[in-house]
Amino acid sequence: GLCLLVLRLFIGAHVFLVSCALPDSVLRRFIVRVMCSVLGLFVRQSDPRLRDASVRVYIANHVTQFDHNVINLLTSCNTPALNAAPGFLCWSRGFLELGAGSRAEELVHSLKAYSSHQANPPLLLFPEEAATNGRAGLLHFSSWPFSVADVVQPVALHVQRPLVTVSVADSSWITELLWTFFAPFTVYQVRWLPSVSRRAEEPSEDFALRVQELLAVELGVVSTRLTAADKAEHMKRLRHTSLLPFAPGSSQPLAARLRVPSGLGAAEDVRIVAMAQRVKEVLPHVPLEVIRTDLARTSCVDTTIANLLEGSVPFCPESGEDSADLPAPAPSPPAAAPSAQGSAAAPAQPAPKQFAKSPVERHLSLQERKRALYDYARR
Repeated sequence: GLCLLVLRLFIGAHVFLVSCALPDSVLRRFIVRVMCSVLGLFVRQSDPRLRDASVRVYIANHVTQFDHNVINLLTSCNTPALNAAPGFLCWSRGFLELGAGSRAEELVHSLKAYSSHQANPPLLLFPEEAATNGRAGLLHFSSWPFSVADVVQPVALHVQRPLVTVSVADSSWITELLWTFFAPFTVYQVRWLPSVSRRAEEPSEDFALRVQELLAVELGVVSTRLTAADKAEHMKRLRHTSLLPFAPGSSQPLAARLRVPSGLGAAEDVRIVAMAQRVKEVLPHVPLEVIRTDLARTSCVDTTIANLLEGSVPFCPESGEDSADLPAPAPSPPAAAPSAQGSAAAPAQPAPKQFAKSPVERHLSLQERKRALYDYARR
């Protein structure tokens, strides 16, 4: 595997030199495409006759960090650098340094001026503004790419790779490049869709939503309202949740601890996770899923505990390894006689009182037990 990686890095350097030395032409794209096939990077396109030569803007979904390089193997196009720093690195990755780091209004103005010159290649834009794995759904399309031109051509991009995930969130483009060279092969399937024109007096937001729906149907995924900012916030929550400290001395196995789903948009609120942990300390026999479901509805620890004690929320008590590993409350030993130094016995975990009949008494008993548990944990 290491020898294959070194060999592909060597060939990749030659691909870069060839692509930089030769001018942009059909011959250059053919040579680079053949060399990329040696690297295990295969590019296929369905019905290239659908590609409209008069269109100045291509709209594609974003899967990997090298989507613009792959589509550039099929037709001449440029992608502006949005987040990459200008300089040699930006140029070597194949980005167009046009309004990099500027505001959306300035960028749209620069792109309109670029597209007005027919000698310039078409623009390839990614309205999602962030890469996804392309298997669940499309991020919400930004409206600024649809303000550049009144006619765009959607491009559906599907990427397959064995053994290794195609796109990993929070990974750098260097990491993705190394995994691309390490994987046996990566197949890019490009499908050209018919051109879409803006309707009379149609806002850019509606135009973007219409193209997003067309691409979602073509790819067989859902069209979401989640944006690139939502994805960034989702990743922050995942990183924060993975660093949350659990109760010291807890004997719960890792499988029984709180987990946050990895699907996009399904991140559980950290506040709900913390409250569920508090409820689990008081009622260790209640499953975590039942606790989280009721907390999502009540957003209150006391109300959820009361609902579970009063039977308002049905559940099956945990049994087996998960519940056996939980620390059982030990009865309080008799108070030790004070010694001459005034020292006291080591604090013991308070035992639960008898279950009261009325809700008021149960609530008071619950509050007392919670305070006793907190005092015990603090000591």
